[in-house]
Amino acid sequence: MAAKDLYEKDFYAILGVDKKAGADEIKKKYRSLARELHPDKTKGDDALEEKFKAVSEAYDILSDSKKRAEYDEARSLFERGGFRAPMGGQNQGGDFSDLFGGGSPNDIFANLFGGGGIRRGPRKGQDLQTESTITFKEAVFGTTLELKLSTDGGKPQTITARVPAGVNDGAKIRVKGKGAPGEAGPGDLFILLQVKPHPIFSRKAENITLTLPVSFVEATLGADIKVPTLDGEEVTVRIAPGTPNGRTLRVKGRGIKKGSVTGDLLATIDVQVPQKIESEAAEALLKFAEITAAHDVRLEMKMKALQ
Repeated sequence: MAAKDLYEKDFYAILGVDKKAGADEIKKKYRSLARELHPDKTKGDDALEEKFKAVSEAYDILSDSKKRAEYDEARSLFERGGFRAPMGGQNQGGDFSDLFGGGSPNDIFANLFGGGGIRRGPRKGQDLQTESTITFKEAVFGTTLELKLSTDGGKPQTITARVPAGVNDGAKIRVKGKGAPGEAGPGDLFILLQVKPHPIFSRKAENITLTLPVSFVEATLGADIKVPTLDGEEVTVRIAPGTPNGRTLRVKGRGIKKGSVTGDLLATIDVQVPQKIESEAAEALLKFAEITAAHDVRLEMKMKALQ
């Protein structure tokens, strides 16, 4: 592909976003287009398959802050006619060596597109990108994906990819040699991971968090409570007498193992107030209220209000 063709590509238009779009907006738009144009949905439609490749190429540049900055600068110069493809060994648009760090605008596109338009030798195939959704547990413990993707010839192929333990939502893994074919060999396939939320557990860095319901009696008198963990086992946590609502208890080493780091399990207390109680229990609570009437639970608030 000639350098001029590279200069003329408007990646923002290809994705359908404004030039001032933030990273989140670009990511959201790409995901929407990728789902719409995924080869599994557009089998046999060459035009849509080419559009999917163009969208993937655009996202690869615009999602990388360094590549995007270089592209924006070179693209701006091209739109203003600031440079043109070299002819006869002469730079028709002037010397931009200072602006481009001692190189030329062509050098920028050589870095961005693997030398497209500059080198005359065989080129590596285009990198492709797809998406896959995994469960919360698979993200924590790792898993192996088997994806069926359509090739340029229309024949589906099964791609196996290992997802390492501890990946985050939005992580990207690379499968070498599974991209589009090229004269110098195929490109790579990038898989964008989406993690399904878990009904009980959440994640905070390498820690696993959960909300632990406890009764009023347990919070008041203290108790030993069994808490589930993500690997299926239960651990016992001790609730101290008088534990307030919202306190977080830590269980060491029961979080996410990622490399040499192991997180903890964080259980946040949620004191449950009964919606209805029997008359005998109500009488007992009234008796409790009489005994503790001398203790004003709002005294501290009242004192601060007078300051």
